[in-house]
Amino acid sequence: MSKEFPGRGKVAILRTSPETVLEDYACLMKLAGFREALPQDKETILKINISWQTWYPACSTAPWQLEGVIRALQTAGYRNLIAGHNNTVVVDAYVGERNNKHKYVVEKYGLRNVHLYEPQYNWVRYEPKQPFLVLDQIYPEGVYIPEILIGRNIIQLPTVKTHVFTTITGAMKNAFGGLLGTKRHWTHAAIHETLVDLLMIQQDIHPGLFAVMDGTFAGDGPGPRAMRWYKKDIILASSDQVAIDAISAHLQGFDPLSIPFIRIAHEMGLGVGDPDQIDVVGEERDWVMAQNWHFVQEDTFASRGQKLIYHGWLHPLEPLLLRTPLVPWSYFASNFYHNVYWYPFVGRKRVETALETRWGRLFAEYGAEAGLRGAVMPGMEPKTVATAAAGLGLLTLAIGAGAWWLCRQRKRDE
Repeated sequence: MSKEFPGRGKVAILRTSPETVLEDYACLMKLAGFREALPQDKETILKINISWQTWYPACSTAPWQLEGVIRALQTAGYRNLIAGHNNTVVVDAYVGERNNKHKYVVEKYGLRNVHLYEPQYNWVRYEPKQPFLVLDQIYPEGVYIPEILIGRNIIQLPTVKTHVFTTITGAMKNAFGGLLGTKRHWTHAAIHETLVDLLMIQQDIHPGLFAVMDGTFAGDGPGPRAMRWYKKDIILASSDQVAIDAISAHLQGFDPLSIPFIRIAHEMGLGVGDPDQIDVVGEERDWVMAQNWHFVQEDTFASRGQKLIYHGWLHPLEPLLLRTPLVPWSYFASNFYHNVYWYPFVGRKRVETALETRWGRLFAEYGAEAGLRGAVMPGMEPKTVATAAAGLGLLTLAIGAGAWWLCRQRKRDE
């Protein structure tokens, strides 16, 4: 099934700085061969990553990443550019595009802004050209994708970070939000095979594929949200999603071929996942291959519970817990952990420290002329707190009612 395309097995990587980052992105994309990979007569979708509606270093597409890509494309004569956003059950993309300053950049350069899950965008059944690994089993009623993606180029805009389910997340994982709807959590038990299926879909429906990855900040630990951030001053680009993810994994300190989605895609010929076979351009190959940031993949309290459902002793209950009206409990648990506990008590301090760095100061100044100076740093999310309080109140009432009923029954029995 070997797939040939311009730039296969080539990854561009550059060291950068806040003062030169926009120009460096233009150089990076040229090194990676974006003109050859992206037909200029086609519209191009920039798939923005919003892993959290709150700005957190390395979590979501950086505004300078988005701006650098747009400027490079427009300078090269690409005019029909579309900013694409997906929806998730735990992240509000409308809030996220404001807090991460994506909307400011999109409006500055006059792009069409598309939220793929809105009713005006049709989702159509996709008929695979070759057998799926798992998607047809997960969705026996058919796999549906946004019609707007078909026949257009796409540029994935991930960051360099770890992930609780896939070890690292990058270009291949970035398609997860765009191609699948809100029931995509059904795939987590077979997430690696799912990402390979999605890459096959991408290579079928898009005339051109490209990925630009930001590692100015990089994230280690329980990604994509509750991470430890590090300033790494790195940017990457490639038309080969397998190769760019492999180099990102290598930089972080992982063996790329030990990560199932990279290994499977490599073995199927969908890209190059073996760093020894990847052509590294930009920085010296020896320097790149000598990098080992010693990142580790870790779990949060929420992800441990999810893994018990997907792979552990709770797996027999997965259909009940995640495919019935009970499913909102898992969304609530994630929201409560990240937005009520983790960010206010752990993440906020890390953000304050990040804002003191050169990249943090650059983020704070983005959109200053439009009144966006600084960073939104929320406290406990009121809606989630209110929901928790209401739930606790109902639970207390239920326990009280149960105790009253038992007491009454005992008295009757006496």
